[in-house]
Amino acid sequence: MWLDRLSAHSTQPSPSPSSTPVAARSFSPAPNRRPYLTPGPQRPGLNPRSSSLSLLSPNSSSSSLPLAARAPTASGLRVQINSSPPADVQDPSKVLEDILRGPPKRALPDDQPEILVERPEEVVADIEFGDLSLQAFAQGEVGYPKRPSHVHTRSTESVEEYGKAKDKFEDLHRSVAACDEVLKSVEMYLQGFQSDLGAVSAEIQILQDRSSSLNTRLENRKIVEKILGPAVEDISISPAVVRKIAEGPVDEGFSKALQELEKRSKAVEAKAKGGLNVKALDDLKPLLEDLTNKAVERIRDYIVAQIKALRSPSINAQIIQQQGFLKYKELYAFLARHQKQLAEELCRAYINTMRWYYLHHFTRYHEALQKMKLHAIDQHDAMGNEAGAKRGNSKMPAMPHETFSIGRRLDLLKTSTHNALTLHVLEEDKATHYLELPFHTFNLALIDNASFEYTFLTSYFAPAQSYQAINRTFAQIFEPTFALGQSLTRSLIDASLDALGILLCVRLTQAFAFELQRRKVPAVEAYTNATNMLLWPRFQQVMDAHCKSIAALTSSLPGRPAAGSSLLASSSSSSASAAAAADAQSTAPVALTQRFANFLHGVLALSADAADDEPVSHSLVRLRAEYVAYLEKRAKGIGEARKRTRFLFNNASLVGTILEGTGGRMAEEMRGFFAEVRGRCEGGL
Repeated sequence: MWLDRLSAHSTQPSPSPSSTPVAARSFSPAPNRRPYLTPGPQRPGLNPRSSSLSLLSPNSSSSSLPLAARAPTASGLRVQINSSPPADVQDPSKVLEDILRGPPKRALPDDQPEILVERPEEVVADIEFGDLSLQAFAQGEVGYPKRPSHVHTRSTESVEEYGKAKDKFEDLHRSVAACDEVLKSVEMYLQGFQSDLGAVSAEIQILQDRSSSLNTRLENRKIVEKILGPAVEDISISPAVVRKIAEGPVDEGFSKALQELEKRSKAVEAKAKGGLNVKALDDLKPLLEDLTNKAVERIRDYIVAQIKALRSPSINAQIIQQQGFLKYKELYAFLARHQKQLAEELCRAYINTMRWYYLHHFTRYHEALQKMKLHAIDQHDAMGNEAGAKRGNSKMPAMPHETFSIGRRLDLLKTSTHNALTLHVLEEDKATHYLELPFHTFNLALIDNASFEYTFLTSYFAPAQSYQAINRTFAQIFEPTFALGQSLTRSLIDASLDALGILLCVRLTQAFAFELQRRKVPAVEAYTNATNMLLWPRFQQVMDAHCKSIAALTSSLPGRPAAGSSLLASSSSSSASAAAAADAQSTAPVALTQRFANFLHGVLALSADAADDEPVSHSLVRLRAEYVAYLEKRAKGIGEARKRTRFLFNNASLVGTILEGTGGRMAEEMRGFFAEVRGRCEGGL
């Protein structure tokens, strides 16, 4: 066969590359195609294929099995096959070498000569297989010249051996076909990858261009914003502020939105007055006016709702004033700046409401105080009245009380922890008290409420109203309540002869005045002055009543010494008259001295810090003169001079003893006076 001839030809020395003729076409019956995997220019980044894949074209098919026809010499195959095949496939180069070299030589017997295959004279280079396979072509005779018989014999033996290697060729064919498919998919993947890389590169370029454009626009915008930003900020208002004013609840955010609105409005007005002809200002002015009107409307509704809440029953006005008014006091200031008339009307509504509120509650308080049980100290408790003549015609037993002793009543003035009694406590109180307790309770509650109200008015209405206007507003609110307090004071003191209680009310009023000065509430000063104008005249009237009672008692004494004891014993007078005559001769302190000393101690204790212009000093001097006149006339009724001196000494000593420890300028003067009287009496003993 032609393979034997080709193998014999390959055993001969191969000619030089220059003398070897180049075949004009491929020895394979397959179409002539350029192998993609042969050595040559390679795609960058891809490694050379293995030699087992470099023998075939990626597009080769099953018709290209006779691979020996592709290479003119076996040496050429050795050059191209330079790597090992896969582990599960036989090395194609070895298979081809075995085919091209022919079957192994068999040992011939010595008696049989070796048959040499001679080179044919003519080698057919271009063989047409037609539709036959390699095996069919080798077994058939298709019009070619007869070969020598020895060649045919050797070829028959080779075909038998080639048939045995058929499985090797089929495995090789399958391996090559699988490699073709893999290479096809790899090539398609690489082509797709290349196209994708191109698209990505184009997109990156587009993004770079857009980035450069955006950077340029950003820089330009920053430059413009730096120039126009402050101007736009001054005349613009955010949608959040508009939404808060128009629809949001009234809270801290609403107050801040009002401040922002006023700030923008002032900026727009300033720019408009500056002569700037900006269209944005003309567009913004109507919007600001509408927004301002909406804010005024919402503020009006809110304040009206709070005023209505003050009229609710059992409501604490101070809580509403703190939480509803003072917490958002900027609302009324905004309303007063933009709608002054509406602000005044709301202020008038508030005045009428609080006027009713305080009058209603203090009226109930006044009625409860009027029902309290008080000690009845009237004309029967005058200092000069004797105990026997006291309440001679009274059918009701009098409650025990100390008319001329200050006792613990002074604690009400010295202790600052006393609070006003609540209405509930007053309604359930069944005890009997002195007149200073209801006076203190009512006025303490009145002073506390008045102080809070004045502080509220100055905090809430101060930006819109002047100091004088706030004082007038306060007076309008508390005028009926102050009148109610003065009415209570008159009812307590008009029928009472309790000089200590009245003076105690005077000191409480002075303490209230000092507290109001400390709280900086001058608007209540008129009320405290009016209260003092009620208390001082009444105190002087009571002091006059005591002086008159002592003078009447003095005038009732006999003007000459009483008769002797023998005359008293033989007298036909009654036992009561005898007892009175015996008392008249006694040197012990009289009952008037005890009452006078206790009363004097109480007045001096309440006047320790009294001013020099008070009428207390003159009243005490007058009362002391009446008392001394009584003692002197009473002493004249004692027959013995020594007893008269002892009588005056004992009474002066008792007064001095009771006045011990009392502070103040007037107390020192009184102690000095009675010490002088006691000293004169000691000289006569």
